[in-house]
Amino acid sequence: MTEQLMLGLALVVLAGALEGLFSLGVTRTPKWKWENSWGLGSFIALVVVPWPLALLTVPNLAAVYGEIPTSRLLLTFLFGVGWGLGGIFWGKAIAAVGMALGVSLLMGLINVFGSLVPLALFQRDKVATAGGLTLIGAVAVMVVGILFIARAGKIKERDLTTDSSTSDASRPAKSATPFSVGLLFCVLSGALSALVNFGFIFGADIAATAEKAGASVWAKGFAIWALVFTGNYLVNFLYAAGLMVRNKSFAQIAQGDGRHWFWVAFMGIAWPAGIAIYGVAAYLLGDYGAYVGFPMMLVCSILFGNLAGALTGEWRGTSRQAKTNMALGVATLILALAVMGLSNHLLAKT
Repeated sequence: MTEQLMLGLALVVLAGALEGLFSLGVTRTPKWKWENSWGLGSFIALVVVPWPLALLTVPNLAAVYGEIPTSRLLLTFLFGVGWGLGGIFWGKAIAAVGMALGVSLLMGLINVFGSLVPLALFQRDKVATAGGLTLIGAVAVMVVGILFIARAGKIKERDLTTDSSTSDASRPAKSATPFSVGLLFCVLSGALSALVNFGFIFGADIAATAEKAGASVWAKGFAIWALVFTGNYLVNFLYAAGLMVRNKSFAQIAQGDGRHWFWVAFMGIAWPAGIAIYGVAAYLLGDYGAYVGFPMMLVCSILFGNLAGALTGEWRGTSRQAKTNMALGVATLILALAVMGLSNHLLAKT
């Protein structure tokens, strides 16, 4: 295993950790409504962070964009808009079904739409090869793990609803949104959020042009992300602002203390950092890094999301059956991660 590949794998894990943990900002700001936390966090994540990075690391960014057909720039931007719509449902899904279950379901759906679908569209001849079939198998293993985790989440909800021995202080707050509606939010978010990887793959010419202009392998992806993130922010800004006007919740921002601002800043930095680091990892993993690295990042996101859920008390007061299903799900996801690594090796050889 080359040093470049090892570094790529390490960065995938780091990206997954950041993507799995950034949603903590939604659940740790009790004095704010959802639109306050999400609106502020998305402003930091999608405007304050990506554009300065792109302008500082890509020489003559305007000239780089000038060499790319307008239609390609626009479509890359529109993939960001779709991702933004997915982000709206993401925040609502996490609030409805909890972080551990929400991240698991969301990442699983994003994996199917963001990995296998692009492979079938852009690398059709690779689907039936040993590497392509191994990747499909890895996704199937991942789905099995997610089913275990989904069952664990359903049992957890039942336990927390019926267990009167758990005190109100130690029991996680139950969402007012019905569980079935939360699952619908997960499906919508999973399908739309996968468009972020379409933007990365479709914007490969933008990154190549940025590299020719002098951007490093670490920074050339910022030329893509600046467009994708802006499309995302357009949706998030309009939606969050609309909710604050309708709910008259803009003034609630002033009620936030230092802890609230810390978690919003964490969300605003961790979210784009994870995506940017994934972009670097995909390049380091080779020609098929965008197809294999993406689901690997998602598995790591699920694992870290569940770790965060456990550490924040989501599973306190649940039965052994719920915890056993969660453990089986985590073990299965780790197996899926190993199979995905094998698929990257096989794709490169075929």
